[in-house]
Amino acid sequence: MSEAPLSLAGLTEAPVTPDQSAPDVRHPPLVLAAMAALAGAVLVVAILGHTIASGSRFAFDSTIMLALRQYGNLAVPAGPFWLKQAMIDVTALGGETVLTLAVAVTIGFLIASRHLLAAALVFAGTVTGSIAVASVKIWVGRERPALVDHLVEVGSASFPSGHAANSAIIYLTIVLLSIQIITRRTARWFLLGVTVLLAAAIGMSRVYLGVHWPSDVLAGWSFGTLWALAWWAFGSWLRLRLTRDTRV
Repeated sequence: MSEAPLSLAGLTEAPVTPDQSAPDVRHPPLVLAAMAALAGAVLVVAILGHTIASGSRFAFDSTIMLALRQYGNLAVPAGPFWLKQAMIDVTALGGETVLTLAVAVTIGFLIASRHLLAAALVFAGTVTGSIAVASVKIWVGRERPALVDHLVEVGSASFPSGHAANSAIIYLTIVLLSIQIITRRTARWFLLGVTVLLAAAIGMSRVYLGVHWPSDVLAGWSFGTLWALAWWAFGSWLRLRLTRDTRV
């Protein structure tokens, strides 16, 4: 018996779940959804970045940052004594080392599980997203907050928050692309919920530690979430396309 020739079918080795079946009138136009999410991410950062680059300020930035410090002593954060260290631990989850390890472990696991398409999409989505965030930081060039003392060391520009943006991009991209190969609905929602809470906590920790304005974090969350959704929509479309082609 001769072996079947190698084809793109090998990229869709995972069982097709109901939401991955051939598209019909009930399926959204996934390519358009991906383009809309990507355009939204660019638009959010462009509008806020232009506003900040022109010298404008947001009143809520100072209000929130001052509320997170002890009255009369801006060097001391508000809250119980253990909260500072907890926030430092949380913020580390959005740092380059942890995020790089998360991507590497995820890609390795997906390759070992023979989910090659998901592995390729995770790599492409996270790498391009991180490059985009770094480029925006250079373009806007916003200085770090000088209103309160910084509780951790920082080096790059302030807008958008790299921790908020990259944690949303990387953790959400990993989960959104990975849940396409998870058949149990409750497991999908659990992973997505934990990921959203994690990205939210990382972003809030940056403001608490005094190294980002709240508007930096909001821009990072918005950009990262829309970027991840764009790659999720593109991945869904590509999986449907490859699955449909193998049935022809």
